Amino acid sequence: MSLNVDVEELVTEMEEVPTFAPSIPVPNVQEIVRNNPLQVPQRYVRSNEELEKVNHMPHLSSEVPVIDLALLSCGNKDELLKLDVACKEWGFFQSHVPPDTGNFDFGQKLQRDSCRDVIEAYTSEVRRVSKEIQSSLSEIMETQKHVFLGLHKESLEGFRVNYYPPCNTPEQVLGLSPHSDTSTITLLMQDDDINGLEIRHKGGWVPVTPISDALVVNVGDVIQILTNGRYKSVEHRAVTNKNKKRISYALFVCPEDDAEVEPLDHMIDAQNPKLYQKVRYGDYLRQSMKRKMEGKTHIDVAMLEHSDTRNGNN
Repeated sequence: MSLNVDVEELVTEMEEVPTFAPSIPVPNVQEIVRNNPLQVPQRYVRSNEELEKVNHMPHLSSEVPVIDLALLSCGNKDELLKLDVACKEWGFFQSHVPPDTGNFDFGQKLQRDSCRDVIEAYTSEVRRVSKEIQSSLSEIMETQKHVFLGLHKESLEGFRVNYYPPCNTPEQVLGLSPHSDTSTITLLMQDDDINGLEIRHKGGWVPVTPISDALVVNVGDVIQILTNGRYKSVEHRAVTNKNKKRISYALFVCPEDDAEVEPLDHMIDAQNPKLYQKVRYGDYLRQSMKRKMEGKTHIDVAMLEHSDTRNGNN
């Protein structure tokens, strides 16, 4: 599944759209490649110490959960159980888009519409899918839908296009550093024919092999806070490829700016003490965006002082 968008045109379109939170500035990757396609800036090269710590676990790739959105939307109990396990043990899953969702095929539209129009159509369809997933999450979290969806009545949505050019030293260069997302959930569409996304699981890195007509969905920090660590926002990263460029499209679903996020009451008991304080989401987001991508360190902003472990690091 792919938008088949021209990267240069898309970047021009997206530069006109303001971001919803300031972040640490980074150089334009297209400009870097144009200036010297064979030279990678030192800031992107991993140290020998980092390379020695990498534990690749490709044999677990087939175990990344796959959820059927059609069954989930019908309230299928087995599929809801699979969603619960996916959020607890992986923090990630792939979700098949129902075959009648024709709006995901944008090949013909690109011939007559601007990239902005295509992106708007795509985000509109993904937004519909995200509502279905949020509804199912509220069910397995054992909270009323209006409470969960109330956090997102005027939700922020960040859209990001990730472009990874071919790299002549992929074993030394990451496309995106390990991090978790500050969102409630993130929905990602990746190229069908190339691996790039990897998630941390059981101390190693597991590739998420693309599935045709499926979105990758991951739990964000907001869900981890709401569930008091029952569900995990898991570290993930992007690797580079020597021969092929890679493009992915991410939609970040977030609470409204003034929403106050804290563990739900029924997630706290004697065996599960409260781990996170109440935070205003807009403040949490902006503090996180000012930090360097470095694992899950930004969730420390919400940790209570007596919590001496980062509940959620796999």
